[in-house]
Amino acid sequence: MIIKKETKNSIIIYYVDKDYDDKKMEKILHTKLKSDNNFFIINEDADVYTKDNKLLLRYRKNKLNKKNIDEFYDNVIKFALTKTTTRGIASGSKKMKMNIKNNPKVMTNIIGYMDTISPKLKYALKIRGIKNNFSVRPSYFMLMYPDKFKKILPLVREIDELYKKLIPENYNLQRKKANQTHYKIPGTSFTTITTNVNFQTAVHTDTGDDDEGFGNLTVIEHGKYTGGETCLPQYGIGVDVRTGDVLYMNVHEAHGNLPLKLETPETKRLSIVCYLRKKIWEKTKGKTKKFFEENNNVFQNITKKQNITKKQNITRKNKK
Repeated sequence: MIIKKETKNSIIIYYVDKDYDDKKMEKILHTKLKSDNNFFIINEDADVYTKDNKLLLRYRKNKLNKKNIDEFYDNVIKFALTKTTTRGIASGSKKMKMNIKNNPKVMTNIIGYMDTISPKLKYALKIRGIKNNFSVRPSYFMLMYPDKFKKILPLVREIDELYKKLIPENYNLQRKKANQTHYKIPGTSFTTITTNVNFQTAVHTDTGDDDEGFGNLTVIEHGKYTGGETCLPQYGIGVDVRTGDVLYMNVHEAHGNLPLKLETPETKRLSIVCYLRKKIWEKTKGKTKKFFEENNNVFQNITKKQNITKKQNITRKNKK
């Protein structure tokens, strides 16, 4: 609910109050928003504050370099189209995280560093006699596509620079933590990137992000669509983030997307979220560069061997 509106330096500033209390909000958590929800949608440069002057979001249009956007999309999209079951309640699952096999399959993937080891990877380590109790590791994308990873860095660093400029206080707190670990996206305050393709997230809060940081969202669109706006339902507002735009928001407030309506089957809405995972920082701060390199090598070797075995199995099946 908007209670005040003003303009400063060509930026519209909104002050909002809650449409309903926290008890009602709990009933909405983990559900998907409907297109008939009556949200006020922001589509121009704006800042939004709560009635007690706490920043909820900053949105800026057409701030990102087109070349960097295209490089990111071209090098990531094939990987980003992979379907996974790891998003749990954000995908609308009613199951606990431990039952990820029951979660809906959605096109969501991780780039950068992760703080968990899958049962499949644990088994691969075990049968090869590799003892490793340390769960922080490079993502599959980093290990298998290092050249592509380098090509996406300019856009990620742009997002980081704008974060520093627009939300300096939170940025400095987050960057201080990122500087304490080797497990980060080089030259940024982030450890991890999540990509989503044509994915309507259920209403949720981001519990794995740095508590002192601010979240962000970038979108790259190929083809036409309507919907998909990122909304904070308790405040009755949303933002229509499009290619070149960047949204910084308090992701510890409940948020989700409106339904996405694609005009053609080929249409793709690739959303990008860059963040510092607090567990990665907690587990790796102070670890030496030697430890970092040796641990990465363990996962690099095992991932490459897994990939070779997978290709061999596919070849055998094709010969039969």
